[in-house]
Formats: sequence, C-alpha cells, structure tokens
Amino acid sequence: MVIASDVVPVRGSEYSILLRRIRAAGLLDRNLRYYGWKSALTATAFVAGWAAFFVLGDSWWQLGVGVFLAAVFSQIAFLGHDAGHKQIFASRRANYLYGLIAGNLAIGLSIGWWTSNHNRHHAHPNTEGADPDVMGILAFSGDRARAGKGIRRLIFRYQAWLFFPMLLLEGGSLHYSSVRAVFRWPIPNRLWEGALLAAHGVGYLSAVFLVLPPGKALAFIAVQQGLFGLYMGCTFAPNHKGMEVLPEGDNTDFLRRQVLTSRNVRGGFLVDTALGGLNYQIEHHLFPSMPRANLGRAQPIVAGYCAEIGVPYCETGLVESYVQALSHLDEVGRQTWTPPQLVD
Repeated sequence: MVIASDVVPVRGSEYSILLRRIRAAGLLDRNLRYYGWKSALTATAFVAGWAAFFVLGDSWWQLGVGVFLAAVFSQIAFLGHDAGHKQIFASRRANYLYGLIAGNLAIGLSIGWWTSNHNRHHAHPNTEGADPDVMGILAFSGDRARAGKGIRRLIFRYQAWLFFPMLLLEGGSLHYSSVRAVFRWPIPNRLWEGALLAAHGVGYLSAVFLVLPPGKALAFIAVQQGLFGLYMGCTFAPNHKGMEVLPEGDNTDFLRRQVLTSRNVRGGFLVDTALGGLNYQIEHHLFPSMPRANLGRAQPIVAGYCAEIGVPYCETGLVESYVQALSHLDEVGRQTWTPPQLVD
C-alpha cells in the first residue's frame, strides 16, 4: 500500500525546491498547542451536546440537538483526518491512538479503514483506476459515465441533481464501510478497531432509544446522521470535483499531479473552521503531514512557486467551488446519452 505522506519525490525535482522553502519556514513542525485547544473545544462541544440530549429528554427539540451533534461529529472527523495524516504528533502510534478515540469510539468511523482508503486517494488524486474517490457512485469522466449500466447509468445521468440528496446517506455509508473493513480488510489492530466501533454503536443506540420513544429516536438518528453525512460531503465536494481527471496509469510528476487535480477555497476563519482546513486542499495534498494551522501560512508560498514555474493554481470562493463542481458533474452526466463516436 502506498502511503501519501511517505511518497518521496525525485531529489532535485521542482517539488524538492518547494519542500525546502516550506521546511525553512518551519511549516512542517508539529503544533501541539493548536491541537490541544482544538481538541479541548471539540470534546467540550461533544459532551455538551449529549448532556443537552439527556436533559431535554422526550422532546421534539431533540432534533435541534441532532443538528448540533451532526456538526460536532464532523469536527471530530476532521481531527481524526489530521491524526490519520500524522499532523498532530510526531509518533505514528500516538496519532493512531488519537484516531481510534476520535474516529472509532466517538463517531463510529474506523481510523484503520479511513487511513488506508484516504491515502490511496492522496497518492493518486482524481486518477481513474487508482483513486477510490473517483470509482464510487458518481462519474467524473465521460468514459466512466458512458460505461455505466442500468441504475448506475441513471444515477450518472442525473448526478448533479442527486448529489446533495445522496449526501444525506453518506453517514450511513461511512459506518457501513468501517464495519465491513473490520471484517474484510487487512487493517491493523482489527480487534481494537472492532471493539471500539461496537462500543460506539451500542452506546449511541442505547442512549437514543432509552431517552426517546421509537418514533422520535428514529427521527433523531435520521437528522443527526443525515446532516453529518451532508456536512462531510459538502466539505469534500469543492476539493477535486471539476478539476482535471487523470487517466489510469498516468505518470504526471508529483507536484503537478497534486496541484492540477485540487482546488482551494478562499475564506477566513469561518471557512477554515467549517471546512476543517481542507479548503487549503492544494497545500494539504502537497504536504499531507503539515499541521492544519500551518496550511494558510503555506498558501502564499505554494501559490507563488506555482506561478514561478508556470503551474496553474486554482482558487475560488465557496459558492463558486460548488458551481464548478456541480457544473462538471452535470456535463459528465449528459455524456451518458452521447454516442462515443460523437464525443470530442
């Protein structure tokens, strides 16, 4: 398995020049202070959300708690993401343990599955046949759209319209993939992964069904998990959708492969917080182990270097990023009805 953060570009390459500049600026150094207060605030919000849930009891106001906990779950997922990339601690083991607590126990997502799957994406972003994120339920290229059969082809055709509704199912999909990986994938520490996932599932469902009657309990789960999935999907949507899709076996150099397939989203503190720092997608892909708090400082260095060597650097506003992503999905979807010989 190729680990994105372990990829070592050729010595003397354009990437190595950029890497030296980033290191000289101290942007790859650990930032435990940032992750300390970020973890504390997120844990406090998590505890406060569940405390409010138990205090409210049998009430339809619990749906508001579900909305709040959906956002908190997503913030915890961002921290698990950072741990998976070894952004928090210098030790691989410490990052993994953090990921077990944040991912498996707190929100029910396997850190072992996620790390394995996500690092394949980082190694080959937007590359057909290699990036798992472009081999899912959506089509990112005309070839894939035209190859679709049956219900999959129908989904491809209307994928721009179905995108947001389908994200409401993403939370359930993430839980299912985590459980399946524990049973079928060669992930490390399978027993711990499975035990903590089970502890989350039992704790979550017990709390919900002990406090709420069945109807309200199911409504709470639908809102909380549905919005959790929607939030996560909306976070990932601007990053690569609508950017260059590389053919299977592509040998583009590391720097261009990461920059040309990624899109940054402009914004200040609110956007940075809401998107978990993933709005600096180009910098994150070039330096996966860079602490989240340093990505914004790296951005002008990376953008300036890309201009220096003539590599296009894509950065848009948040709304425009969705417009570009959905426009691309719609354009690709229309090709399901286009005969191959007529495609330019």
